[in-house]
Amino acid sequence: MNVLERTVAAVEAAGGIVRAVSNGRLHVDKKHGGDLVTNADRDVDAFLNVELRRILPAAWLSEESADDLDRLGRDAWIVDPLDGTREFAQGIAEYAIAVALVAQGRPVLGVVHHPVTGDSFWAAHGGGAFRNGEPIRVMEATTLLASRSEVATGEFAPLADTWTVRPMGSVQLKLALVAAGEAAVTLSRGPKHEWDVCAGALIVAEAGGLATDMFGTPFCYNQDWPKVKGILAGAPVAYRRALGQLGDIGPSRRMAEFADAPGSLRASGFSPPS
Repeated sequence: MNVLERTVAAVEAAGGIVRAVSNGRLHVDKKHGGDLVTNADRDVDAFLNVELRRILPAAWLSEESADDLDRLGRDAWIVDPLDGTREFAQGIAEYAIAVALVAQGRPVLGVVHHPVTGDSFWAAHGGGAFRNGEPIRVMEATTLLASRSEVATGEFAPLADTWTVRPMGSVQLKLALVAAGEAAVTLSRGPKHEWDVCAGALIVAEAGGLATDMFGTPFCYNQDWPKVKGILAGAPVAYRRALGQLGDIGPSRRMAEFADAPGSLRASGFSPPS
């Protein structure tokens, strides 16, 4: 098997760990800062740290591992062992395992696996996007997948008149479903970590869509501070429509942690690409 095939197999095996925890003894803790973490997050992280580095001994950046800046300038695995931990802990089937391999700041491959359904989405740069081995393409529509918590706090209220907003957990799962044509676009107006978006953004792009930060800027990964300015991904027409709206609305207050984040793109003479 090649690197992509072996990566898909490892991620699918990790899905078995998640299912075993969900059917057995689930332990939920809180990290410093209040985010939830479960034994599934930790077990998958430990498993993939071994299995992926057997496939390719690259550097490591994961939500559940201590960061080591020795990764900078190197090929790196960027991993979210369980994206959507809150949903997992609540028994809501909207979580995913996400793995990307990055070289020179760009994703070489990405895999998103949904342990509940067994669906695996993957892509390699320049090779197209797939769901369980079948090619997938983005589709134009009016459905927008949005974070449950961000909908609850009103961040999507300005978009509710022009989109059918569908709340959902995992960012990576939302990206994978957009790539598969089950929704037209997904976005977040607040900061995300690289592991929240890397794999899924590549899959969207390889499925014929566009994926950038919320300001329309391409992503560069494996940065010293591994955060990005939100996410906007979708089919080309839907993407451009949403990008124009984001130019009017601007980011959420949470974006203030980026000192250079624009408050409103329109104020800077922004216009969406044609």
